[in-house]
Amino acid sequence: MVAVVAVELVHDFVCAASYLGFTRAVRAVRRYEGEGGRARLVLRPYRIAPGAPAAGEPLFEVHRRQRGEEAARRIRADTALGAADGLRFRFDLAVFTNTFEAHLLRSRAAAQGRGEAMTERLFRAYFTDGLHLADPAALGRLAAEAGVRDGGGDGGAEALRAELARTRALGSDTGPVFRFADGRELRGDQPEDALLAALRAAGGKWEGAAVGTG
Repeated sequence: MVAVVAVELVHDFVCAASYLGFTRAVRAVRRYEGEGGRARLVLRPYRIAPGAPAAGEPLFEVHRRQRGEEAARRIRADTALGAADGLRFRFDLAVFTNTFEAHLLRSRAAAQGRGEAMTERLFRAYFTDGLHLADPAALGRLAAEAGVRDGGGDGGAEALRAELARTRALGSDTGPVFRFADGRELRGDQPEDALLAALRAAGGKWEGAAVGTG
């Protein structure tokens, strides 16, 4: 029986590189399985700005404060990022906010077998649709759209806080972190082929496969 290769993705929903990384990881897993392997993408929550207010503010204002006017305008006008991956980034619409509630919704969705689909929808809601990911009404609409039921009680908030405390030391404020079953780790904006090569190596297939092979 072919062993299942696990790859963990430590990510945040307001991280552009995480959206790219998630998209590429999903595709790499499918390619690996198309070769006869078995793989599982394990999604781990992380917050690049745990102190960000839930009220939110335009991403442009955050960039202007942190990087300056010129850089903020350049990012806002960028329409090329993600195009090669079939993604559309609307930095002019994005509302930067605390992502605790978004991660909580994804956690509920995962418990109902809809974690991967909910993750994709939350990324797209933030980066393409300009939705506020801490707004209960917006999250409620996204949950209904994905068929995710209310969790009841605290909805898993305490478990999420514990997981975020654990992943605080595993994640990165500058992009996603990929952790493979054989102990290797990849960080940041990784190409799809690099993720596939790492899956192959972790699964013992083509152990010497080079990054960039397909």
